[in-house]
Amino acid sequence: MVTEESVYEAIKEIIDPEIGINIVDMGLIYEVDIDDTTVDITMTLTSPGCPAGGQIVNGTQHVTQQLDGVEEVNVQVVWTPRWTPELMSEEARDELGIF
Repeated sequence: MVTEESVYEAIKEIIDPEIGINIVDMGLIYEVDIDDTTVDITMTLTSPGCPAGGQIVNGTQHVTQQLDGVEEVNVQVVWTPRWTPELMSEEARDELGIF
């Protein structure tokens, strides 16, 4: 059975290619909702014009789809609330020197 924790662990594999930090620690994942074998992920990108946006969204869908018990993955990109560096994990901010 798929869990929220297993989804977050899987999508930690997706690295923002411009920043070099995984999208979970970047704070790009807003919500993971699991209904039996369907996983709905609500996320954002660092900006609407993010050149790696398609790669990040497709990667998120792909790694989640590989989890045992997952039949369907829906990834929704939202712009509200807007992403800011404050959404990053403390470790990610430390790595980038953001205080």
